[in-house]
Amino acid sequence: NPRTCYCKAPLHVLRMFQFNFLFFLFFLPCSLTGKEPLALFPLSVSTSEPLSAKVHLKQCELLKVSRKQKRLCRREPGLAETLRDSVRLSLLECQYQFRNERWNCSLDGRASLLKRGFKETAFLYAVSSAALTHSLAKACSSGRMERCTCDDSPDLENREAWQWGVCGDNLKYSTKFLKNFLGQRRISKDLRARVDMHNTNVGVKAVKSGLKTTCKCHGVSGSCAVRTCWKQLSPFHETGKLLKHKYETAIKVFSVTNDATGEAELVSPKKHSHSLKHHSPRSTDLVYMEDSPSYCRTGKYSPGTAGRICSKETNCDSMCCGRGYNTQSRVVKFSCHCQVQWCCYVECQQCMQEEEVYTCKK
Repeated sequence: NPRTCYCKAPLHVLRMFQFNFLFFLFFLPCSLTGKEPLALFPLSVSTSEPLSAKVHLKQCELLKVSRKQKRLCRREPGLAETLRDSVRLSLLECQYQFRNERWNCSLDGRASLLKRGFKETAFLYAVSSAALTHSLAKACSSGRMERCTCDDSPDLENREAWQWGVCGDNLKYSTKFLKNFLGQRRISKDLRARVDMHNTNVGVKAVKSGLKTTCKCHGVSGSCAVRTCWKQLSPFHETGKLLKHKYETAIKVFSVTNDATGEAELVSPKKHSHSLKHHSPRSTDLVYMEDSPSYCRTGKYSPGTAGRICSKETNCDSMCCGRGYNTQSRVVKFSCHCQVQWCCYVECQQCMQEEEVYTCKK
């Protein structure tokens, strides 16, 4: 079993109570490289019984968060485990979305990366806040949080939903609690703080965009004599896909002072070069301040791409940064000649085939 350790972060990382940094700096095992199987990531305790008050308080004390956040944690049984779930969710989704990119969301260089204003930093803020929003809403509907329950939107016919075994994801409670937990408030002229908060909110909005109303009919022969409706979040993978698209279309911004209000605003240059005016990014756009490094070589922001597996047809040239790639052959086993046997199982043979694996040169 691998030894688990927990990283310490510099004090400036805690700026503005933005817990997103803590997802990656305090909870994740220091020795991970991003290539480990799912089983190595921190998992929640699966139990049908609520954790004892003593265990819950101990878990809250172990969190490297502000005093205010610890107080909120102590008042919310189930929150500590939900935070751990959101860490795992955000990391796995980030690594999946960037599996074919030069930067593959590796833990190596994460602390240095979060100090900068790159596009990748913007994605990390968004995906971590989205994961926490999603996890909180799901924890409410699954009964893992004691102070919240099913969604109770007044426009839905779901007050009797529990009778039919359904429970809406409580996004309303999730977003309200998250705003309080992150300490979101009016931000000053600090450009970096404004950018970080903007991207945090983009993640929350991405989760909200996937909220759908689902209805179920109850009655004789499937008639809709009785209909139950509830709010349900889309799978988090869809949220990750949306945020990846926003990453690819992210907008570079800088700060200007509004002459009318005297407040700082995030703006980006007009697309048309002949215009000297600027425009504000939309609330759903990811924004960044600095151009990203290449991530080709080992450095302070990533381990580089040497040794990474690539696809000869699609991304070896890009991922290997022009250094070329090595080709190796290996034999893999797979199930073949499968047949359905009466009545209830499928019988397969084991076949082997040779395949080529391409890895980037150093």
